[in-house]
Amino acid sequence: MVYMKNLPEKIHGKLMDEQGRCVHYHSVLDIIANKCSVCQKFYACYKCHDELENHPFGTTHQDEKDTVMCGVCGKTFSYDEYSGMEKCPSCGNGFNPRCALHKACYVATGASHRAT
Repeated sequence: MVYMKNLPEKIHGKLMDEQGRCVHYHSVLDIIANKCSVCQKFYACYKCHDELENHPFGTTHQDEKDTVMCGVCGKTFSYDEYSGMEKCPSCGNGFNPRCALHKACYVATGASHRAT
């Protein structure tokens, strides 16, 4: 785990760079961290989380505040806010549009909300 300078929260994961990329997702656009509703930690990705924690990644509600964080500047968003952006409004760095393919891993849809 690496603590990013000036970020309000730690980003957890495997072999991250200073902007939160991990061994699973490491393109120039892979700078988003998502918060697990169980352990309340921001992780670079759900794969890192599930490999390092003793529980599956707990999804959050898409309108829940401060569950997605930009790994460059630390700005936090709800998933609803984040999903409507191509880049961070705070620092201007682009987000990976393919992250939407993993929405079900991070965001609850009705009864799929996994939290303790």
